[in-house]
Formats: sequence, C-alpha cells, structure tokens
Amino acid sequence: MKNITVIGAGTMGSGIAHVFAQYGYEVVLNDISAPALEKALASITKNLDRMVEKAKLTGEDKVNTLNRLTLNSDLESAVENAELVIEAATENESLKLKIFTDLERMCGPNTILASNTSAISLTKIASITKRPDKVIGMHFMNPAPIMKLVEIIRGYNTSDEVCELIMNLTKALDKVPVEVNDYPGFVSNRILIPMINEAIHCLYEGVAGVEEIDTVMKLGMAHPMGPLQLADFIGLDVCLAILRVLEDGFGNPKYAPCPLLVKMVTANKLGVKSGEGFYSYTPGSKELVVAPKFSRFPATLSNLS
Repeated sequence: MKNITVIGAGTMGSGIAHVFAQYGYEVVLNDISAPALEKALASITKNLDRMVEKAKLTGEDKVNTLNRLTLNSDLESAVENAELVIEAATENESLKLKIFTDLERMCGPNTILASNTSAISLTKIASITKRPDKVIGMHFMNPAPIMKLVEIIRGYNTSDEVCELIMNLTKALDKVPVEVNDYPGFVSNRILIPMINEAIHCLYEGVAGVEEIDTVMKLGMAHPMGPLQLADFIGLDVCLAILRVLEDGFGNPKYAPCPLLVKMVTANKLGVKSGEGFYSYTPGSKELVVAPKFSRFPATLSNLS
C-alpha cells in the first residue's frame, strides 16, 4: 500500500497528509477549496522547516516529503489510484455520508475507506457503501505529526484482515494504534469531552474562573493543558458536535452540553480558529493572551454579547 488520498485540507487532513508523505507514501491531498489547499501546503512546509531546525529531519527529507505530496481539488481524480482513502472533513454526519457515497462510486472495489471521525458511527458510515468490511476509523490525534496515538475503530462489519492491515500501516508511521469498537465517542472523546463539558459547567456556575480551573487540572492532575484551553484548541464547535453525538447515541442527559458552550458556539466564539474562546489569541497564532470575559468573575449566559 503506497498510494494514499486524504480528503479535507484542514488541520487534521493536512497533518495526516504530512505524516504519510514524511514516511514515504505517495499522498494526494484533496479539498474543494483551493485556498484551503494552499494554506495546508504552507502549514506542512512550516512544520517541516521546524523539524529540520530541530534536527529531526534533514533538508533532503523535507524536499522528498513535499515531492510526495500532490494537491487536488477534484475528488474523482484524487482517488482514482488510491489504495487507502482517509476522510478528514468537518465533523458533520451528513457531509461524511455524502463523501462516502461518492467514494463508493468512484473508488476501485479493493480500496479501503477510512474516516478520521472523532465520534460519528463507523457502522453508519459503512452502511451506505457496498464494502462495509473495508470501512474503518483512523482517529489521529491533533497535531497528527507529533501525537503518537491513533484510535483504530472497527465498524460492525469491518473485517479482521482490514483491521490488521490498518494496524500495521499505523505502526509503519511510527504511531501507536489502539483498536476500539464502534460506540459513540469511541474511547478518547467519550472520556475527554464530558470532562471538558464539566469544566465549562464549573465556569458557568461560578465555581472558579478560566485560569483557576485550568491551573487545578494542570498542577493537580498533571494535565499538560487545562480543559478550557484544550477546548479552545479542539474548537468549541467540535466539542459541541461530539457532545450531541454522545447525547443522541446513548440517550443519556448526562452528556447534554453546558448552556454556556452552546451560547459561545452560537456567538462564533470557537477558540483558536476564531481568535477567541475561553481565551483570546493573537491573529494567525495559537499563542494564548488573555481571557477577558472569564478570567476573574463567574461566567453566566449574560456575560456573552
């Protein structure tokens, strides 16, 4: 397996494409947006430059990695030679189902179809194809070039052969694959996102401010990043979408999103991607500056304009 197509040139898609190209695979990165592709190439190049500066790669490695990467805005041509297609589009169920419907029509019968979904059912995605045994989840962590874990999610009909193949492929990327079954949120987000939601509730109910909550979790629980800052990095819209999947999938009100999270997403305060969430960020940077609305006082719905 040498020809990989990644669909979606956002943060995750570009990171996944970077990893495969760095490890010797021919990669086509597809997106309907030409500016998104250009931005992804700039991001990959910048990350490679950083790795060269840190002596983790040579200049030749960087050139070879970029030479193995092709940008493409036409889905059908992007997948015509693919042995593995990894969908890394926005965490939107209807969008993913549409993409997999198209992939079923466009891809050869032996092509394996994977999704980087962080919560949506692989069994449901596979059910709209004629190859449910060849549909699997590859949930990379962010940032993909650095984080070791990849959740390998088996749909109800995913074959043992395909699962073993993808597990071995993941190891070839110097990653650590962990096989999990297809239930809402899988393992990582079933545990992580409710914790983030509870941290937001602490803020919403005035238990403590943003910096206090994050400091408790960093210093008391040895987390490298507090849950509210992490939510900003994930994207508050993504956190909300995953909570909706958990709430709908389990039918349990304990997964209901905090009203403050809903209000912030409605107000387009999405975290790093919008420049403001629980913290504010300098344009074009992930550098944390301040949390002007929530740093000292309890947050309620009335705090948001």
